[in-house]
Amino acid sequence: MARERRFALGVDYGTSSVRALVVDTATGEELATSVFDFPGGVAGVILDERDPNLARQDPADYIAGFEAAVAEALRRAGSVPGFDPGRVVGIGVDTTGSTPLPVDASGLPLAMLERFRGNPHAQAWLWKDHTAHAEAAEITDLARRRGEPYLAKCGGTYSSEWFWSKILRCRRVAPDVFAAAHSWVELADFVPAWITGNREPAKIRRGICAAGHKAMFADARGGWGGLPSKDFLAALDPALADLRDRLYEEAFPSDHKAGDLAPDIARRVGLPAGIPVAVGVIDAHSGAVGAGVRPGRMVKIIGTSTCDIMVAPDEGAPGEIPGLCGIVPGSVLPGYLGLEAGQPAVGDLFNWFVSAFAPHAGEDPHAALTRQAGRLRPGESGLLALDWNNGNRTVLVDPLLTGLVLGQTLRTTPAEMYRALIEATAYGALRIIERLEEHGVAVREVVACGGIAEKNPLAMQIYADVFDRPVMLSRSAQACALGAAVFAAVVGGTHPDAASAQRAMTGVQDRAFRPRPEAAGVYRRLYALYRLLHDAFGVPGTTADLSRVMKDLIAIRTEARAAPTASASDAPTRAPDLDAAAAS
Repeated sequence: MARERRFALGVDYGTSSVRALVVDTATGEELATSVFDFPGGVAGVILDERDPNLARQDPADYIAGFEAAVAEALRRAGSVPGFDPGRVVGIGVDTTGSTPLPVDASGLPLAMLERFRGNPHAQAWLWKDHTAHAEAAEITDLARRRGEPYLAKCGGTYSSEWFWSKILRCRRVAPDVFAAAHSWVELADFVPAWITGNREPAKIRRGICAAGHKAMFADARGGWGGLPSKDFLAALDPALADLRDRLYEEAFPSDHKAGDLAPDIARRVGLPAGIPVAVGVIDAHSGAVGAGVRPGRMVKIIGTSTCDIMVAPDEGAPGEIPGLCGIVPGSVLPGYLGLEAGQPAVGDLFNWFVSAFAPHAGEDPHAALTRQAGRLRPGESGLLALDWNNGNRTVLVDPLLTGLVLGQTLRTTPAEMYRALIEATAYGALRIIERLEEHGVAVREVVACGGIAEKNPLAMQIYADVFDRPVMLSRSAQACALGAAVFAAVVGGTHPDAASAQRAMTGVQDRAFRPRPEAAGVYRRLYALYRLLHDAFGVPGTTADLSRVMKDLIAIRTEARAAPTASASDAPTRAPDLDAAAAS
């Protein structure tokens, strides 16, 4: 007798859109997906030409996006034999983070009130908003001077991208918005609260993922018993201490329920009311779950930015890794420590270059430049870049760092520049791997997911060569939404825990990008030069002799251009080799 199929719904909020994915909970088969592009701002982001650090979003887009994307995904799934909306057992939600928004006492976003409509400070403060860099430095300095433990779990430096920095910034630049806000809610908590009807701030089940990685929350077992103390917050601003009473005392992993789907939302999307909804999670952490994260496996979620996620045993793992974005119990997989690092500009960096300097009429510029860059040998361009055009998230945690390209001549081509930027992001990622391993967290294998991983084999081959490790690809092109669906399957009762659901529903592709020995050797030399620049410009007090860097780049370039025609396995004009990857 054929089994009666059960389905989970994963809803993934990215920077510019929201995606809904319908998945079979027994196999991970993806039945249907739908994407809703946020209509507000530029590609969904509200910008200010006077302040390049500002990035906000309209909360109304989140609500409209959920309803439109879910309804359309369900409609498309309806053409699959055996699908029935009545067999959807759970809903999981992942979002960008830290993306906090101010709400009133009923949980309504202030931006949806007539009084604040169009006010950027009443909008959601998107993850990539860096306007609070001064406030982040102030929080870091105060915690260090007072000997507080709050920085121990977030790499020793608080970020301008995170919860408290943004709220303190709002207090200073928009006191009317701050005063009107009864509370602040992370987007990852807001969406589950909205769709379950548990919208009053005191009733919202907050997720440990955003709380632990972005808001300096640690329970009594793992730290200081909640959010930072009122005394500490009052030293920053007494209003923050008052706000703390209107936030939360508990935070939950995503194998817990946030509530049940509210009748009004259910009716609009075409689902039965009462379906369990999982506690929300940050998109990168969800993507790691969807890509099969486990101890020893780093998952790189590569999009406009990059997040690197690992898990480690809760016992005996490091308590602090300088520069990491967080070490939080249960933030990725319940029962494990979740470790987060990342780079704030990857796809954004490539898009910036293409839009500013490399138009290609009649052809996708990324495709054209990738094809041309793929004909170059490692080192042939003579270029070396720093990947800091949007600051550095890990390991330097400094939003005021900027980009650099070294080695340009009057013959430098756009394709050479494009390849140098790809290589720069690979070098920055390798520095993260090194930092983890310096503190006892082994990185034995890498799995990549996200748009760039799927669409740019050149970038993935460069990553494999620079890392000198195989780079596998997630089986699912929708790893973040799939990770959310994993948690949906758990709260819906079809799997007893996240690890079981993950084994059934996720996997990697049969092929991997393997490092090419000759290319890896060249990149070791180039990476040593990158480290000189990285430390000279990014590490205070570093004394570095940079007088040989340009000359060494010329020497590497000369060798690359003089080399005989490459063998078939290393030929720069060929597509990167894809060999069988170990699935274990």
